[in-house]
This record gives sequence, C-alpha cells and structure tokens, in this order.
Amino acid sequence: MITTNPFAENVLNIPSYAIQGFLILMVVFTIGGVILDMMHKKNVKFFFQNAKKMKLAATNSVSTGEKVSIVVKTLAHDVATSAEFCGVTRRITHLLGMYGTIIFWVASAVMIFNTSTTSTIYPMLWHIGAIMTCVGGYWFWFIQRVDVRAEGNSWSRIVFADLFVLSLVGTSTLGLLWSYFQSANSIGFATLFFVMFIISNVILFGGVYWSKFAHMFYKPGAAIQKHLAEADGSR
Repeated sequence: MITTNPFAENVLNIPSYAIQGFLILMVVFTIGGVILDMMHKKNVKFFFQNAKKMKLAATNSVSTGEKVSIVVKTLAHDVATSAEFCGVTRRITHLLGMYGTIIFWVASAVMIFNTSTTSTIYPMLWHIGAIMTCVGGYWFWFIQRVDVRAEGNSWSRIVFADLFVLSLVGTSTLGLLWSYFQSANSIGFATLFFVMFIISNVILFGGVYWSKFAHMFYKPGAAIQKHLAEADGSR
C-alpha cells in the first residue's frame, strides 16, 4: 500500500491526463480564490499603505542586504518553525499539519505527472504526509480548540473559517482510506472513498475564498513587515 502510487492504478481507471487536468483545475481554483480574497479584504492594499507609513516613520536606515537578511531570518524562524505560537503543543500540531500538507501536495503532484515512472519514495511520502496532516489536524480540532470553548461554544461548532482545516484533514483521511481499500482490492469501499476524496479536494480548493487558506500568505508578509519596522525604528 505505502509504496504503491494510488493514482496510477486508481479504482475507476481514470486516465492520467484527466487526473492531471483535475490537478491543474485545483491550482486555478486556488489562485482565483486567493485573488478574490485579496480584492475583497484589501489585504495587499493595507500592506502597501502600512509600508508607506512605516517608511515615513523610520528613524534608521536599513540597507538592502540587511533587509534580505531579515526576510530570510523571518522565513527560517517565524514561518518555518511556527514561532508565533507560544504553546509547545500548539506549535507541534501546526508544524505537523503544515509540513504534512506540503509533503502530501508535492508527492501528489509528482505521482500524478509521473504515474508510470514514479519512485517508491513518493508514495511513501504521500502516505506519511497524509498521516502527519491527520495527526496535527485531529489533535488541534478535538483537543486544542480552546478559543471556542473559552467563548462558551462547543468544539463541534463549525464556521466558514474552519472550512480549510476540516477539508484539509478530510482530504488526507479519505486519501488514506482510498489507498488502503484499493490496495486490499475492496472495490466498493475504494470507489466510495476515491469519489469522496475527489469531492473533498473540490471543497478544499474551490472554497479558498471562504476559508483561511489565503491567511497562510498574509501571515508571513505581516511577520516580515513587523521585523523590518523594528529594524528601521518605525515600530
């Protein structure tokens, strides 16, 4: 199971070009959703306006080399290690979900576009990435949703902002179930979970505009802007 490319021998015998087209469509959905989100919330406009204000308020001159260094350090520390989360367990769940998702998506793309020549390492990474995403996602959802509990709401309360996490975990879970039943030659269950896997991907990437997906791009930008402001004295 773990060393087999599930896309190459999918239970519905969908040709590779169709799956590749589906992947490209999901990328288009993602880009379109992020653009619409930026237009609606005007985050980019806010960043540029804030950058102008900080430039006027700056008391120190920061060279280009220093700025590049700050950007690299921010990405390596704040983003790569989820440093904004103070709690250790909260950081672990976020890192599991983040890196698990990256591994899962990259391995998916490689396997989909190289169905006949995929190395066994990519199916292994695909399954490991999915498991990491599930562990991080379920850990967060069932144990760490202290924000909604503090407000007197149940952990099961779902709003649009939760769409990204739920569809992400759902996609990984359904992918694992599809792969398992497909490798076990259980055609009925394999078909069921494969169809649900496709639907969950449509919800995940088609729902970018309503979810927190675009938030992943804003947070690094805000962190970089914060450290640049601290360096030039405008903060």
